[in-house]
Amino acid sequence: MLIETTRYELPPEGITLLGYIVRRMHKTDWLLKASAALTDGNPSTALEYAAVYAATSSTSFGRAYYQPKFDRIGDTVSHADPVTGALVTARLESDSPHYIISYEAAMPNGDVFKGSEEITGTTVGLRGLGMPAPSKFTFTSGSYSAEFTGIITSELALSLFGNTRIRAHGFLTIKDNRGNTGRLELNRGGDISIKINDQPASDHSIARITWLKAHLPTAQPI
Repeated sequence: MLIETTRYELPPEGITLLGYIVRRMHKTDWLLKASAALTDGNPSTALEYAAVYAATSSTSFGRAYYQPKFDRIGDTVSHADPVTGALVTARLESDSPHYIISYEAAMPNGDVFKGSEEITGTTVGLRGLGMPAPSKFTFTSGSYSAEFTGIITSELALSLFGNTRIRAHGFLTIKDNRGNTGRLELNRGGDISIKINDQPASDHSIARITWLKAHLPTAQPI
């Protein structure tokens, strides 16, 4: 069974869009794993872990409890990841013609993940309402840097019984400054597949990634 992330990301007391995105990005333990892989001399593994973070920090899986409140252009929300202490910040850059949101996760060790997404509209299909977001991310750790570009589509799967679900799918093209290149694929079931260079594909599951997140204490936004 897919373990949802949305109860933490959409707390009962309500939240704004930027607050939701900041909580959605509270999975920065994957960036700690990327840093550890670099320390161990494995840049391709670091690229894999940072790519997992890029995908999971852009997506939610679970019940759509409510619609977050909209922010104003220039609004900024910051909140530390309760697991790692990383300071995560999101800013609304534009709301017309498209929503453009920039964000950053600053790790205690000095590593930085930055990104932006542009929500280009809503599509209607048999699987639900889709919101494709062309996205670009970077991760830097000392002299190491990686880039991730692609389209992640968030999707509302409607239900006649009022139990609308949020899920996502998409892809990222990934590369780093050590000559590693690859591609990440995310399906609606929360399964991630990453192919780097000529290595066999590595598989990850949102269900496993978010197991601890489902048991986190509720953090209060600032």
